[in-house]
Amino acid sequence: METVLITGGSRGIGLALVRQFLIRGYRVVATFRGEHAPEALKTLKNEDQLVLKRLEVTDEASINKLAASLKSLPIDILINNAGILGPVAQTLKDTDKRGWLETLEINTVAPLLVCEALLSNVRLSEHGRIITISSQMGALSRHSTGMYAYRSSKAAVNKVMQVLALELKDENIAVCPVHPGWVKTEMGGEEADITPEESAEGIANFAVKMNMSHSGKFYTWDGFIHEW
Repeated sequence: METVLITGGSRGIGLALVRQFLIRGYRVVATFRGEHAPEALKTLKNEDQLVLKRLEVTDEASINKLAASLKSLPIDILINNAGILGPVAQTLKDTDKRGWLETLEINTVAPLLVCEALLSNVRLSEHGRIITISSQMGALSRHSTGMYAYRSSKAAVNKVMQVLALELKDENIAVCPVHPGWVKTEMGGEEADITPEESAEGIANFAVKMNMSHSGKFYTWDGFIHEW
């Protein structure tokens, strides 16, 4: 049984990913914020397949505690899903600078810290894969305005994952940022194109087949290469 660890697994795309991998027979380690696991995860509780772990991705002590609790558990797929849209003020005339820094901390810095802390677990897998949920809003190839904090955080994490892919190439650990689509979540809104379930199914399909030929490239949720 392969193991997948999903950060931010209590709602939206993260929760849908948890469901997808449980259906596929994976052992799933799902992280959540707060003192207690949300009901959405508790209702999925399966002692054989689902492990729930508390994690605050901006707290290095919390990340290290998670890593210590997993000990020598091989992680076959690590999915950095936890992220935020950022502050309301993200325009040229009105920019929340503190909110921008928080967005960078969660969307850009935290995924690398999680990877660093759990790398020994990924190394135990015969087929280690790391996916970070990014966004095409961070692609320099796209021309659109506003949302400075969110766009810059996703552009930056794309570069972080590209560099990580190069550094882990000799260890045969594949690394990819993935655009999840415009998804009907609290972040994406009701006018979005696809449901969390559709996005998660596509990401899971890609994650299962992902190998070194994909590493260091930017993909869409349905398995197509996205321009940087």
